[in-house]
Amino acid sequence: MAYDEDLAERVRDALEGERGLAEKKMFGGLAFLLDGNMAVGVTGDALMVRLSAADGEDALAEPGARPFDMTGRPMKGWLLVDPAGHRKAADLGRWVGRGVAFARTMPPK
Repeated sequence: MAYDEDLAERVRDALEGERGLAEKKMFGGLAFLLDGNMAVGVTGDALMVRLSAADGEDALAEPGARPFDMTGRPMKGWLLVDPAGHRKAADLGRWVGRGVAFARTMPPK
């Protein structure tokens, strides 16, 4: 599946200045890793966000959020945010910030 390059560019802008930033093609899209740990990504026109399992469950109640499910078994703490939930710069920045905060809780790989 292709990914939305405009969304990827917006994510790059939101991540500008983060240490240990790398991009990697995964999940049929583009993942943004911090010190080897995925924080956020882009698949199709959706933003992938990695959170703790508890935060991910709570975040599903937010506009545009849905479970990340590639195999029929949703991954705990991973979710997709559809365009309605990331169209505004402030919303995208908030989601990216949450993914960054979680990635920073893990040791570098």
